[in-house]
Amino acid sequence: MAFDVAVIGAIGIDTNVYLYTDEVDFSVEANFSQNLDYIGQAGGYSCRGFKKLGYNVAFVGYVGDDYSGRYIRESLEKDGIDTYFGIDPEGTKRSVNIMYGDGRRKNFYDGKGSMRLRPDLLAIGEYLAGTGLVHINLVNWTRYLLPLFKEDNTVVSVDIQDVVSADDPYRQDYIKAADVLFFSAVNFPDPAPLIERFMEIRSDRIVICGMGKRGCALGTKTGISYYRAVELEEPVIDTNGAGDSLAVGFLSSHFLQGFSLEESILRGQIAARYCCSRKATSSDLITRELLDRYYIEKRRRASS
Repeated sequence: MAFDVAVIGAIGIDTNVYLYTDEVDFSVEANFSQNLDYIGQAGGYSCRGFKKLGYNVAFVGYVGDDYSGRYIRESLEKDGIDTYFGIDPEGTKRSVNIMYGDGRRKNFYDGKGSMRLRPDLLAIGEYLAGTGLVHINLVNWTRYLLPLFKEDNTVVSVDIQDVVSADDPYRQDYIKAADVLFFSAVNFPDPAPLIERFMEIRSDRIVICGMGKRGCALGTKTGISYYRAVELEEPVIDTNGAGDSLAVGFLSSHFLQGFSLEESILRGQIAARYCCSRKATSSDLITRELLDRYYIEKRRRASS
């Protein structure tokens, strides 16, 4: 079955721990916080983000044969997302995010059996036959699927997240395969050298770097362009899922709707900024109607 887009990779239950103080007080046993659980991780945000924009979405991933896995299956089914789930014998993935009042985040990720899982290439290939766009998360078993999509001339998008080095061996398969490569500048005051390196590896691709408050960078064969951060009226309260929303907004706009690169970057930034105004949720992401409205407003102000 052909889908508008397929998301392949990591989904699980996130627990966000919102501190009431500036730091954890390690001198005492107990710290008070607000602790919220929800469906998260890169695949959770991405597949629900595409669906919220009205697309025919497939998700391929693993969950455990446990309460969390059943909850995720049922929730995505209610969303109208088509799913191909395998069972991870070690259980459903979990993340704990310590959320500081000043915007900092510390993530503790439990990928369960991700390093040992091996997907059924034939079955997944048949399931996604005819799908022209896939967005792949950085979870080990997804690397085995990369050759499948190159054979079918599918547009392959990959988010390598908080990359530290262009030569990181874990990420090499993804870096070489990606037609569209996303990464975060959290470890790079200046992402330009990394973008240039990625373009040297493959000059026929698009590289997009999320820079948080500093905005966004776009790399193509013509060079690097920088875009200021987008502001909305709603305050920033939670940055989880912002990078995933940037990818969803850009990919859907450029490849599924035909917007230009610059227009798609703006729409991706709007989706990311909107995500940051939502607390501990992947189910309340931006709709196409709202994205279109914000986009028109931003374009009108820029031209006036």
